[in-house]
Amino acid sequence: MFDLRTLYEPRSVAEAVQMLVDHPDARIMAGGSDNLVKLRDGHLGGLDWVSIYAIDDLRRIEVDADGALRIGALASFTSVANSPDVRRCAHSLADAVATIGGPQVRNIGTIGGNICNGVPSADSASTCYAWDAVLELTGPDGVRTLPIADFYLSVAHVDLRPAEMLTAIVIPRSHYAGYKGAYYKYSMRNAMDIATVNCSTTVRLSADAETVDGVRIAFGVAAPTPIRAPHGEDALRGRPTTRENVDAAASAAIEDTRARDSWRASKAFREHMLAEIARRCLLKSIKRAGGAVPGVHS
Repeated sequence: MFDLRTLYEPRSVAEAVQMLVDHPDARIMAGGSDNLVKLRDGHLGGLDWVSIYAIDDLRRIEVDADGALRIGALASFTSVANSPDVRRCAHSLADAVATIGGPQVRNIGTIGGNICNGVPSADSASTCYAWDAVLELTGPDGVRTLPIADFYLSVAHVDLRPAEMLTAIVIPRSHYAGYKGAYYKYSMRNAMDIATVNCSTTVRLSADAETVDGVRIAFGVAAPTPIRAPHGEDALRGRPTTRENVDAAASAAIEDTRARDSWRASKAFREHMLAEIARRCLLKSIKRAGGAVPGVHS
């Protein structure tokens, strides 16, 4: 039996925020795929919890009147992976969440929980970085928006204010229009494992598809938080789609990383893999954007 002191179950965002105000030490429970495991193992016991699982409005995935892709924080990984809107606007995000856990985890786990955990290995986080996503945060003072790059403060520490909750992930049309992306995850096993490192890229090509007009490179498990790699991006932006330029960008991207040694992998191995998967993601993004890299046929 789980050691819950009190479980509150609001039916609306406004009700959830009020419960968080009334119980400032309470934790938020979304799908529970992480928190229930911790509770089972004897961690996080004796706490108040606000379960937002019954707030169906937070499961909506839609494109709004301005063309922005809006993903509710409670959307399951399965829903995100299968969403026609996500696949049309930010298809590599669908690819990324499809790598998480197994079917049971993807059916119950939520994209909002994955982002708010604050762990650098979160598959959705680096991919949302690559799509330059904006987070919608709702609290007692109303709604504020925050670029995802400003949300991660340190390991497992995110910019959520007291009684505030993530309600949506938004990718404005200008952030995805013309871009194509790719995601690559390296892990010790092919299934049911967190990333040893991961990379997500997005690329926009010139009208003749021969020059990289825009590029974003994002990494997971390359630093204490998910990160962008501006050195890598600067090495490719405005340059022709050649293998040499892609290789140079992948190598330059490592300048932005702060990989470390751990039992999962050494720093040197992580840096090697980060450069390799960045190269693969960039090549795939260019191909998906309608470009060709001379000498590359995959």
